[in-house]
Amino acid sequence: MKFTMKLYDRATSGNCHKIRLFAALTGIELTLIPVNTEAGEQKTAAFAALNPFQHVPVLRDASIAIWESPAILIYLARKFDLTHWWPEEAESQAHIAAWLSISTNELWHGPARARAIVKRGGPGDLAAAHAIAADLLPRLDRHLEGRDWFATSRPTIADCALFPYLAMAHEGRINLAPFAHLRAWLNRVIALPGFLGMDGILDHY
Repeated sequence: MKFTMKLYDRATSGNCHKIRLFAALTGIELTLIPVNTEAGEQKTAAFAALNPFQHVPVLRDASIAIWESPAILIYLARKFDLTHWWPEEAESQAHIAAWLSISTNELWHGPARARAIVKRGGPGDLAAAHAIAADLLPRLDRHLEGRDWFATSRPTIADCALFPYLAMAHEGRINLAPFAHLRAWLNRVIALPGFLGMDGILDHY
């Protein structure tokens, strides 16, 4: 019997969408297992056995459980030998790893936190999140001047990791209009064959 990998998922989560997007772009088949985090389904002992930090996403591949979106992206790229998305060269991997770090630090504490506060009434300081975003976005825009993709000359898992919360920055009252290079990159991601959107992601930037 063929085993399909399971993604423990929340439809509105940008971190989960990173995995759904990568799977769609690469043709990886996943079975989505919705987790009602508002009802606390991630706080059960059964879920803690999958992820000791008790949040989504979690990838289940037979007896293996992988948690944290960067780790899941690397796992899938390596499992399916997708060297376009996770190249074998040390330099390329280092550049990708740097952007994966940005996706879980500055991007998470800036645009992603602002979205959570505005859209879901989540905890945090909106002014502080906006200040982080105000520092981050010009840096990203300058980096993309003369580049099509963040880490290498081709799209990689770094682009998947960065895309959702930048694409939904407007939901946190963050204006991307001044950042032409960043908006052009968003449109390039959207134009990739197999692209998968979600609520909050625009058709064009």
